[in-house]
Amino acid sequence: MKEVQRILAQCDEAKQGDKAAGALSGSPSDNSTAVVAEFLGRLEAEAARRLDAQACEIASRPRPADHPLGHPLLKDHPREGARIAEWAGPVAGSTHLERRFGIPRSTLHWWQRHNDVVAFRRGSRKHVFPLAQFIDGRPMPGIREVLSSISDPRLAWLWLISPSPLLKGRVPVELLREGMNTEAVASAAQAISLIGSI
Repeated sequence: MKEVQRILAQCDEAKQGDKAAGALSGSPSDNSTAVVAEFLGRLEAEAARRLDAQACEIASRPRPADHPLGHPLLKDHPREGARIAEWAGPVAGSTHLERRFGIPRSTLHWWQRHNDVVAFRRGSRKHVFPLAQFIDGRPMPGIREVLSSISDPRLAWLWLISPSPLLKGRVPVELLREGMNTEAVASAAQAISLIGSI
């Protein structure tokens, strides 16, 4: 902050000097341009330094060594060999959703293509969908925003069904179900994706 104040004082001095020089010689000095360029360069360097410091702090936060990505559900229910319903909760295929909830298969596949629902591949071509993401036969709001931040549907769903410290220990899918805090959940998902990419 002191550096910014010093540079602003220099800028004021240069302006006054420019006015005096312009009055005497009729041509303004390039001194103010140099001061402004120096100010912007230092401001940019300070912003980059602070951003690097924050990134290093986030990257240096301890993660439990026995949990991949620090997520206990991934350890408790490994992806290989675990049945999807064991770690994801109740799931259903498109045929079941059409018969039981009246969701046409074409609508379900459209939602899947546009990231409005979480879908897990089962077998070579079939997908299953966690039932907890539907409210009255429609996907709950906010799923698209989460999937745009966390592109892996398994990781996105694990995050959605686990308490998040970024949401004061609340479970994101419960917040989405309540219909409030959609923006908070989307922001937390964005933060999780940024932390995971460092």
